[in-house]
Amino acid sequence: MAEASSGSKYLSNDILLAMAKVLIVEDDTATSSEIAEVLTLDNHTIENTDNGTIALGLLEISRFDLIILDWSLHGQSGLEVLEQFRKAGGATPILMLTGRNQITDKEQGFDAGADDYLTKPFHIKELRARVKALLRRGRELTDDRIEFRHIVLDIPAQRVFIDEQEVQLMAREFALLALLLKNRERIFSLDALISSVWASDEDVTHDAVRQCVTRIRKKIDRQGEPSIITTLAGQGYKIEK
Repeated sequence: MAEASSGSKYLSNDILLAMAKVLIVEDDTATSSEIAEVLTLDNHTIENTDNGTIALGLLEISRFDLIILDWSLHGQSGLEVLEQFRKAGGATPILMLTGRNQITDKEQGFDAGADDYLTKPFHIKELRARVKALLRRGRELTDDRIEFRHIVLDIPAQRVFIDEQEVQLMAREFALLALLLKNRERIFSLDALISSVWASDEDVTHDAVRQCVTRIRKKIDRQGEPSIITTLAGQGYKIEK
């Protein structure tokens, strides 16, 4: 891969949409680590594996915004993962990575359901551009700056302002609040929040999610007014428009 990642070198004005959950399925440890490092700098939550069978298991229990999928893997191949995921109804955007550069290979990947195709070796800036395009295609986006009532979220900088005063949210609190604000009127169950915000290998209880919501409310709600985050008994949480 061209150009190794190094610190904030890749943090440009063209910053990616923050807080996406990305699954990297790549058998080359160096390539996987480099991609993970760069996308983590862009504030994404990263999970990775080099095994196609394990990847399918992760896709059954967690929701991802993007899958970066190598063709050659331990266990099942990337093509097999792609085919099985699509047959099961999976709609997450998938970027295929492979050293195969024949047009017939690309056709096979696209026919199986790939959204984009990147041939190795590739430049890390091109990968970031493809990731950004697929994330924008894969879900409805708000601007990098979210304004709602007395709350302002600066997504790229991960800063929160309440009545024009900055408040400090932990990374997980910011991710949960951003998810709810981007999807106003959508009800998120406790399991859906865990799937969307926490990594699959984290041991997260429903009570931990409730505590996270409680902390957010203390930091963003105005005293004496109803909470921005609405609780629906037996269903979960939402933010109403």
